[in-house]
Amino acid sequence: EGKGIANPLASIRSAALMLRFLGYPAGADRIDKAVDQVIREGEILTPDLGGKSSTQDVLDAVLKKL
Repeated sequence: EGKGIANPLASIRSAALMLRFLGYPAGADRIDKAVDQVIREGEILTPDLGGKSSTQDVLDAVLKKL
């Protein structure tokens, strides 16, 4: 079982890139904006970014911004 400390933001941004490539720029923009907000707020971050949150916590924070 994993430790739950992996940063999911790169995977989430990859999904935005895929949407943009497939012709859905509005959806991609929403995802990018949500990720940017989570990073900017700095409250829910994985250890590699200086935080103490889990992978799931960061994912949940991005989803709430959507």
